[in-house]
This record gives sequence, structure tokens and C-alpha cells, in this order.
Amino acid sequence: MDKGDDERRSKIGIRNVIVLVDEIINRVSNSPLITIDLTDYAPKVSVKELEIKDFLFEGIILKEKEFRNTLKEFNFSVFSDKVASVYCSSDAVVPMWAFMLITSYLNNIASEIHFGTKEGVFQKKFSDNIESIDASEFEGKKVIVKGCGEVPLTEDLYIAISKKLLPIVNSLMFGEACSAVPVFKKK
Repeated sequence: MDKGDDERRSKIGIRNVIVLVDEIINRVSNSPLITIDLTDYAPKVSVKELEIKDFLFEGIILKEKEFRNTLKEFNFSVFSDKVASVYCSSDAVVPMWAFMLITSYLNNIASEIHFGTKEGVFQKKFSDNIESIDASEFEGKKVIVKGCGEVPLTEDLYIAISKKLLPIVNSLMFGEACSAVPVFKKK
């Protein structure tokens, strides 16, 4: 407002009026909606990669004797109490026994051993956590699956939670309570 507005108001008798309103009600928090934040199901484990390429001659050829010797000299203790992800990023032909041999070294050190990249194993464990949800608490409810978080979420995770909830919820939405996108509603 400028000075001219104040002068006009005083001439016509308008004064500042304080209007008291009832308490503001948060309809979102009082609604029967249940919000699921998928990041709550993120694995709380440390995943460490073992890149097979690093044990190959020139990164592409597995020479059995050299491969075995390199594994014997490798310090596998860096995988202590970690989830090991074993993979090969080169186009090398890696025989199945090589994965078995690596597993024999990791077996009593790593907490778990999986094939795949660090990110792939993390997402697999994430998906497993979603699969293990006791869905009975969502039976007959209206559920919103939160759309963003601090942990990278893949399409696979949204598919997993949808498969888990669709048979039992009354409605399933995506996003936030203030701007949810309807996905499913029981008829």
C-alpha cells in the first residue's frame, strides 16, 4: 500500500480491522490417508564392489594360474561385514567357476554376496525390503506412496510397492497428500 491508499481509507472511515478466525485445521493430517515413504525401506547396509576385471590379464583375459594367484594375494578383509557385489564390467568371458572361487574367498568375510554392480545389489536389497512389508496394516486403507526422497528410487521399487498393495488397499495414490495422483481405486 502506498501513502495515497492510507489517506483514502481515513477519508471514508475504513480502519484496520482484526478478524479472528477459528483455528486452522490441517485436513491432511486428520485424513484417513496413510503415506508410505519408500526411503524408509532403503537397506541400511554397506555394499562394496568386487570388479572381476581387476583380476584379469589386461582386464579381458582370465588366465587361471594368474587369476588364482591374484585372488590369493588380494586383501578380502575390506569386505568384512559388508554386502559384496561381484561383477565384471569388461566383455571378458568369465567362466562360472571363477565366480565360485571368488565366493569361496568372500564367504566367511562378507555378510552377503550377490552378483551385480553396487547399485544393482543395493536396489535388489531395497526391493526385497519392500517385498517383506507386512501389508495387512494397509488393508482397506487409502494409501499414498511418496514421490521423492533422499535415496534414489527406481521404477522397479514403485512396481514392487504397487504389486504389494494393489490387492488389499481401497485406493492407491502417488505423490503428496496435497497433490496426489490417483493410481487405483477399488470399485
